[in-house]
Amino acid sequence: MRPDEFLRTLALLPPPLHDRALTLRAFTRPTGCDDCQCIGDAVRLALTAAHYDELTSAGELLDTAERLAGDHGIHRWSGDDPQRGRGRVVRWATTSAPLVAATDASWKGRVGGLGYVVSDGHYGLLGRGTGQLDPTGVSRVLINELRAVDYLLTGYDEAPVGMTVLLDNLTALRYLHRWQAGETGAMPAGYSLRERRWSDQPTLVRLAEQVARRPDLTFAHVKGHSGHALNEAADGLSHMARRRQKESFDLRPRAHALVDAFLRDWHANATL
Repeated sequence: MRPDEFLRTLALLPPPLHDRALTLRAFTRPTGCDDCQCIGDAVRLALTAAHYDELTSAGELLDTAERLAGDHGIHRWSGDDPQRGRGRVVRWATTSAPLVAATDASWKGRVGGLGYVVSDGHYGLLGRGTGQLDPTGVSRVLINELRAVDYLLTGYDEAPVGMTVLLDNLTALRYLHRWQAGETGAMPAGYSLRERRWSDQPTLVRLAEQVARRPDLTFAHVKGHSGHALNEAADGLSHMARRRQKESFDLRPRAHALVDAFLRDWHANATL
């Protein structure tokens, strides 16, 4: 299925089915993997059903695709803090290439999501809400893009030496470069520095100090929604985490399958 065909038919699906099909998009690409082909066939059939207004059938076929995707991977929601949405697709753990990660954030209304994926199979997704004590201020999108980077780096006791982190938000990237250059007092407009009840430091203060100590980390830009596998994976995870704040579904196998599919694409065509 050509990308334009996929996107044109995807637009026929209502929001819940649309988002589910989008997370399975990687399986519709040509592959030599028989299991992946079966998953892709189910997704394509779901889109065909949507074309004929058979939305019930489309939903059932997406159920099948998600089940097959879950069976295809190694079902392990690993990490020291599984409640924080971290996991790993262990088949990519032995990669010897330099580590590359991508982070992203998604926001709609009063709920949002953060996501990250690393080329060695590590990933994370985390939903967020707002309340009276929310310290975000007016720079909501920017601050959550930076929170996604903090979420990535705090997934390690010590972030791997030489890791490259890709962001599609240029303003967030500029802050990371400023912090890395020692300007740790620079903060986005409106971000509250008041004392936190749940942490010793505000998230971005902690992030700024960590980045300043790590000149070996590379922060680089990637164009969003351009088909870059790691960026697409991080974007999908952040959307999934946001949706999970309001919808009930089994997050773990979906996240695992999405990451596995996009990492397969990344390692087959590895470039920054």
